[in-house]
Amino acid sequence: MFKAAVLTISDRCWRKEREDVSGKVIIELIKGINGRIISYDMVPDEADLIEKQLLFYCDDLRADFVFTTGGTGFGPRDVTPEATNAVAEKVIPGIPELIRLEGLKKTKNAMLSRGVSVIRKNSVIINLPGSPKGVRESLTAILDVIPHAFDMLKGAGHNETPSR
Repeated sequence: MFKAAVLTISDRCWRKEREDVSGKVIIELIKGINGRIISYDMVPDEADLIEKQLLFYCDDLRADFVFTTGGTGFGPRDVTPEATNAVAEKVIPGIPELIRLEGLKKTKNAMLSRGVSVIRKNSVIINLPGSPKGVRESLTAILDVIPHAFDMLKGAGHNETPSR
């Protein structure tokens, strides 16, 4: 079982002007593959607040995975990728590449996503879109790789399972 944190990045959700459906979709899907949600929070579209929360999840809670939703578009307040890159130690280009590739099968608008995926310490941070449909499609595209990524984080090779 891996530990996951979910961060919804949305001015309107944070102000309680809109319900956060996207974060709940992440929680549902992660629980479906035996993930344990250790934290679920919301912040407004402010880079410093996003960075602070990501650091807390990775450094203090030691989440294995951090899933963000929102702030990956072209809007002037969409700063999630920049905040994520600011706390990164390593970049994982393949995860957002696959998310965009699968999204392109449904809409050309998928090419406009700026989401990134990185490693900080022993945590993988994955940016997902803000819409519930986009979250479901994006996370479903990579869901089967999460357990293997977890094993690799814990020191197993590509074809091994670490002793637990």
